[in-house]
Amino acid sequence: MLLTLTGHPFRYECENLCRLFFPYSPVRVTEDPAEAPQEGEPWALAQAVQQPSGHWLYTVRAGDGADRLDSQSAAPELAEYPMTSLLYQVFSRLTGGSPAWGMLTGVHPVKLLRQHVERLGFEAGAADFQEKWHVTPAKTALAAQVLAAQKDAVEALRPGDFSLYVGIPFCPTRCAYCSFISQDMAGAAKLVEPYLLCLDAELARTAAITAGLGMRLVSVYIGGGTPTSLTAGQLDRLCGRVRQLFDLSACTEFTVEAGRPDTITREKLGALRAQGVTRVSVNPQTMIQQVLKNIGRSHSPRQVEEAFALAHEAGFRDINADLIVGLPGDDLAGFTYSLGKVLALGPTNVTVHSLALKRSSALVTEDGDLSSHKKQAQAAAMMDLSIRTLAEAGFVPYYLYRQTRMAGNLENTGWAQPGSVCRYNIYTMDESGTVIACGAGGVTKIKDPYSDALQRVFNLKLPLEYINRHAEILERKDGMGAVLAGLLKRS
Repeated sequence: MLLTLTGHPFRYECENLCRLFFPYSPVRVTEDPAEAPQEGEPWALAQAVQQPSGHWLYTVRAGDGADRLDSQSAAPELAEYPMTSLLYQVFSRLTGGSPAWGMLTGVHPVKLLRQHVERLGFEAGAADFQEKWHVTPAKTALAAQVLAAQKDAVEALRPGDFSLYVGIPFCPTRCAYCSFISQDMAGAAKLVEPYLLCLDAELARTAAITAGLGMRLVSVYIGGGTPTSLTAGQLDRLCGRVRQLFDLSACTEFTVEAGRPDTITREKLGALRAQGVTRVSVNPQTMIQQVLKNIGRSHSPRQVEEAFALAHEAGFRDINADLIVGLPGDDLAGFTYSLGKVLALGPTNVTVHSLALKRSSALVTEDGDLSSHKKQAQAAAMMDLSIRTLAEAGFVPYYLYRQTRMAGNLENTGWAQPGSVCRYNIYTMDESGTVIACGAGGVTKIKDPYSDALQRVFNLKLPLEYINRHAEILERKDGMGAVLAGLLKRS
């Protein structure tokens, strides 16, 4: 995809719209109108020119190797929306397609809907959201359900509240679709103990800072990677340190993302329960053995069933299961089977993901099978089936986010039985509350309790650099503390 931009600075959104409509064509950006596309390559020109009157004339030309369309519009000022809306409309006519989420390319559509609703009221705000961003009525309704389900958790937040994320960047193996900063345990076993020592120091610094500011911890989430790649003793020590360092008296949930069923044992689940963990994830992704093999998963559907049985036996009431739409070799019949099998296991949370193509994943870098990902109608049918089935089973959608290059241009949605929503998921995906992250690859999100302002503090990504440069991590935590102190002075 050749994208030519002239007269405006709106590269980021224009580029994302190219990926929305042409997800399998890498985007090349130029400011030279003379540069020509390669044979058969889709292309677009997005141009803004100020007129003698002071108004701006927006021009979009686009082609896909066979057809070409031109369109123009005018606006009194240079702004992103007139340009991107025009580009979206041209792409939609050129391809004959209208994505379900319209021209939205950002991660947080529910957060955007909330802004419309706060300005105009619920019904008028939802209608304005749908019309302005070209979102379908069905996806607008889904976002509105999520917004309503989040209301109690968001309104329960008060200045000084925060969630704690603890990252364990180790996995048994790397899945074909994964781009997370995690390392296979076979090659990284010697890093685990040094990593946990550094993590302990970061947790201690975080606890001292938040306690000194009088902050209140409301949720804990240990994710990865695969936290249950650790031994039962290591999990016991880690969760015990969290309980020792932080005041959990206001913490209503403590989640550990067990994830891979082949890492789950009775001893590990017993250690988690003994340390007060209230919620775990057991993530099959699919219950079809061949599809599991296609994505590099070493567990079997039977191991998923065994892991659920062990979790129930250990006393866990809240158990999440992940499924993915658009996996290599999967189809509607296979997804229907997987969803039915998972629901029969009795989860209180089900998260349905649309497979996102990540540049550094093996699925992309090693020319994996993308045939299922490219069947947009099939992906949409899978997602629609999940929405109908989960709603009929009494689940409510309570958090939602999107990524680029998703199967069917769809979404990831977390569903929960009444009383089982995960507040951490709401706060981090909706960006409505402060989330402090510890561990390699962690991203702290500091939410101003009095505005929509959000500041991010990034940890080093790779486990080895996290260990070797750990003094920098602690310095960043001190900087985070200074930012929090400034915000909380107003409370």
